[in-house]
Amino acid sequence: MINFCCVLYGDKYDKKYVQNLYNMVQRHLSVPYKFYCFTDHLRLDKVLKGDIIVKQFPFADMQGWWNKMQLFHPDNGLSGVNLYLDLDVVILRNIDCFAKFSSEKNFSITTDFNGRKIWYNSSIMKWHSETMRPIIWDEFVKKRQYWYTLQGDQNAITELLRQNKKYNHENVKPFPDEWSFSYKWHDRENPRFGKNLWTFEQNPNGKIAVFHGYPKPHESEEKWVIDNWK
Repeated sequence: MINFCCVLYGDKYDKKYVQNLYNMVQRHLSVPYKFYCFTDHLRLDKVLKGDIIVKQFPFADMQGWWNKMQLFHPDNGLSGVNLYLDLDVVILRNIDCFAKFSSEKNFSITTDFNGRKIWYNSSIMKWHSETMRPIIWDEFVKKRQYWYTLQGDQNAITELLRQNKKYNHENVKPFPDEWSFSYKWHDRENPRFGKNLWTFEQNPNGKIAVFHGYPKPHESEEKWVIDNWK
């Protein structure tokens, strides 16, 4: 049994994003799991359909994307293995490989889609709560104001994993690049880094399309997005 996690905060995303992610996971994840949504929204459980466990953020003093760091909070109720996806993804094919990838000592994450591979991209992550909590959360809260000066949570996670002397960075096992792709950089007519092999049409192994930045899934008119984001 794994914990599948997502995060909904503020008004950036409509509740439909949680429902659609749950529906896609239902279709494309066959390993046993519990679906968790961490949020600052009240009564979210009253409007969602399905076996979705809604939990309030354990730490109230966070803004925006920094709420993703609460996935590592000691009081969030998670134990064991967790798989996290951002709300603005479209799942296209079976994702069991993400759930089964690496061991309990490993932290798995996507590398950034910008081609430089300098940073990690926190759109997709897998970790073991008891292993990573002291590595990420405990170190994060020690210098929280410093981390807030960085561009976002994934930059903080990158530095925390690389600089923490308590954790061997060799235990970070990035997911294979071909399993996911960026919609705005890889699959549009004029992508930022040029057309490559990670598009929906060209990559039969592509399982998750990541809509970081803009446009978002609900703004796309492409048939494959409409057919899968529901």
